Amino acid sequence: MSREWNASAYHRLSDYQFAWGKKVLARLDLRGDERVLDAGCGTGRLTAELLLRLPRGEVAALDLSENMLRTARAHLLPSFGGHVSFVCSDLQRLPFRACFDGVFSTATFHWAQDHPRLFSGILESLKRGGWLVAQCGGGPNLLRLRQRTAEVMSSAEYACFFEDWRDPWEFASAESTRERLQDAGFVNTETWIEPESFELPDEATFAQYLATVTLHRHLERIPDAALGEMFIGRVISRYRADHSRSLDYWRLNMNAIKPA
Repeated sequence: MSREWNASAYHRLSDYQFAWGKKVLARLDLRGDERVLDAGCGTGRLTAELLLRLPRGEVAALDLSENMLRTARAHLLPSFGGHVSFVCSDLQRLPFRACFDGVFSTATFHWAQDHPRLFSGILESLKRGGWLVAQCGGGPNLLRLRQRTAEVMSSAEYACFFEDWRDPWEFASAESTRERLQDAGFVNTETWIEPESFELPDEATFAQYLATVTLHRHLERIPDAALGEMFIGRVISRYRADHSRSLDYWRLNMNAIKPA
């Protein structure tokens, strides 16, 4: 699978993720001089909010997508200059050792399929007493969408493109996440799942959202653009019987501390 995203489209379509992220950001108790890793910075919209709360601190904005980082640089450097740096890295192969006072992340960890390795790397990246505050998709996240997409994937027109398909997400439970954090060495762990469903305003926006945010890895498997558009259309058609364009998001929250 590609590591890339359509960053300009994501920047336009990620208002929901931005709103959820601001709630997570409100959980941070910051002095203002910390060094923080934004693990999965995307286009930098939420990173800017984090930087505003760190007037004497620094943020390392990390993402696997070079397109995302390119957009984040353009968004952040004019206002935050020397307070922000940029790192292109896989979350499951973090290159840091005892560098950060905290790790902050939203809407990203579910794209890392090896959560034990993810949490071990985060622990190593933190200074003693450092914190992790994060949110990602978890539990039954997007279950209706996944079921309806699977129906289209198994149809005669598309089955040949998905013979060796493996879902690109890890939507873990709160219980398994707490155990994995503790196994990695974290203490004071808290995990919980909350619903955050929303409805897209029209079918055109729904199609753009699915193609950019949720099903872009599926579209990479379909070599013909017209077939890809038809694939998204077939998924959307399965929502018409409900008279709904609602996406059933569930957010997995986590707080944890590295022992001092």
